[in-house]
This record gives sequence, structure tokens and C-alpha cells, in this order.
Amino acid sequence: MDDRTKELLVRGVVVLGLAVDAVIHLGVAPAMELAAPDGLGGGFLFRAQATVAGLVAVLLLVTGRRWAYVLAGLVALSALGPVLLYHFVDVPAIGPTPSMYDPLWSPEKVISIVGEALALAFAVVGVRLTSRRAADTVRA
Repeated sequence: MDDRTKELLVRGVVVLGLAVDAVIHLGVAPAMELAAPDGLGGGFLFRAQATVAGLVAVLLLVTGRRWAYVLAGLVALSALGPVLLYHFVDVPAIGPTPSMYDPLWSPEKVISIVGEALALAFAVVGVRLTSRRAADTVRA
């Protein structure tokens, strides 16, 4: 398999992982609104995450550039980190951000974690592939 084909496959996995992240966050947002109906609200945070994940997925799909892979990895990490943190640690409310402690494993949470972890891991691979492609272009 040539590098271009590998990069397209990797890009597809990252885009799919971010799409899963976006869909799950949009679906769970109404329930998370209950966490702080008067504050910033988990629903707002989940909708913001879904919007950013969707936009970055489209950006990566269209460009396939190294910086888009970096951005995709950061977006995946910005979702994966908190879901794991709030699963294992009862973080109190911080300013307008509510406490979103949730020690239960729901199907949505597991699917989200898998999508985010795949997006993060493959984004790292994508950065390496596009770095190599950029180096080959400079040498040519």
C-alpha cells in the first residue's frame, strides 16, 4: 500500500471518529443540560464539542493537511480526557462549569470513548504520514 492510500485510510478513520464524537455529544446534550440548567450547562458544552468536532472533521476531510491532523487530535483529546476524568473523578463545579461526574458506563459513553481514542491515535499517525510527505516534497 502506498503512502497516499495509507493517508486516505487514516484520514477516514479520524473523520469517522470525530463524526461519532459529534453525533454522540449532540444526542446526549439535552440530558446534560440538567446538570446545570442555570449555569453554563453540560448541554452547552456538549453542543460546543459536537460543533467543533464536526467542523474539524470536515476541515480534515477537505484538506488532509498536517495542521488539520494536529487540530483533529486536539479535539479528540479535548473530549476523551474529560469523559475519562469525569468517569473516575468527582470533579466539583468550577465557576459556571457544572460537575459532570458520571461513574456509569453507558453505551453512548463507550462508543464516544472508542471514537475519540481512534481519532486521537490515527491523528498522530496522520501527522507522521503528512510530515513524511512534506519532507519528500521538499527533497524532490
